[in-house]
Amino acid sequence: MSEIKLTFLFDGKCPICQREVSFLRSRDALGKIAFVDIDSSDYKADRYGGISYREAMGRIHAIKASGEIIKDVQVFREAYALVGLSWVYAPTTWPILGSLIDVLYKFWARLRLPLTRRPSLEQLCDRRDPDSC
Repeated sequence: MSEIKLTFLFDGKCPICQREVSFLRSRDALGKIAFVDIDSSDYKADRYGGISYREAMGRIHAIKASGEIIKDVQVFREAYALVGLSWVYAPTTWPILGSLIDVLYKFWARLRLPLTRRPSLEQLCDRRDPDSC
């Protein structure tokens, strides 16, 4: 197994997130990506770059081996590159298309919980330790 290059934070109760993580795991034969379920009761921000539960649930985050925190579509670019599929997200680096995709991702991130029939972020935070939100 190789060294972890990316720690990918995901919502383990989101069906779309589960499918994405399952796909990436199936392609990550060298073990370059660590997957962390932020909806797990043992998720602690101090272990993951200080990214609070609220922040992590609001938009996708990952932590590179260097400690750099990345967000949004950049997370997918990095993850797909690590599993040998960088071409899938290459168009997101193109000037006009990349900007459009960034806007669409922000829109998706705001609607992800209701579209996947999850409780609101406020309801999810109410169920957790108050310090984690």
